[in-house]
Amino acid sequence: MKLLPVIFKRQLASYASSPSTYLSVAVFLVLCATLGLDAQHWMERNSSDLQVFFELHPWLYLLLIPILSTQLWSDEYNNSFCDTLKSLPVTATEQVIGKFMAAWTVCALALMFNFPLVIVVNYLGTPDNAVIASQFLASWLLAGSYLSAGCFICVLAKQRIVIFLLTLGLLLIASALSSMLDALDNQAPIWIIDSLMSLDPIARFSTMDNGKLTLHDGLYFISMILAFLFATTITLNYKNS
Repeated sequence: MKLLPVIFKRQLASYASSPSTYLSVAVFLVLCATLGLDAQHWMERNSSDLQVFFELHPWLYLLLIPILSTQLWSDEYNNSFCDTLKSLPVTATEQVIGKFMAAWTVCALALMFNFPLVIVVNYLGTPDNAVIASQFLASWLLAGSYLSAGCFICVLAKQRIVIFLLTLGLLLIASALSSMLDALDNQAPIWIIDSLMSLDPIARFSTMDNGKLTLHDGLYFISMILAFLFATTITLNYKNS
């Protein structure tokens, strides 16, 4: 893992030099503010937390995460860079973890830019800041699980548009899982519905978004991240062998 910081810094620099990163983060922040605060009349609800604001994040990530995913392996498909990379003692695990952590850091920065809302809600009332902190953490963990899925798709496809569409499609299916299960409520055994419902990331996020941050839900997102990163590493090793 000696070259892990190098991979991380290089990928972070790649995001910093890409206009699409700034554009996607800016659009994410604007939509967070306009949809979360204006359309749902957050001020009128006199909420002691930011639940109305965070409950839209699973849908807003459908734009941010696919764009960040398309940039994860773009340089590796350059023949000259790929040859240089193969000459270095860089393992697939270092590449996967380093790139994923860089993208996850960008998501963390995007969430941190929403911090003025915390100042506003504290100025207007007496919110439970512990609940707000858990909502930020829940959103970041959800973003991480989505990014890990995008990272896996990146090693399966080379074209950016294909990566974007596949990542978007997978995240749409995950986001609409509860609705699909409701439609199958009377057509499938209850134990199957319950088992699939336990895998629903939106249901897990909603529980954490309400301020009920449990170790069980946190481990769910962490296990999803580790599973996708492990699958990405295995696939990358297979393609390079």
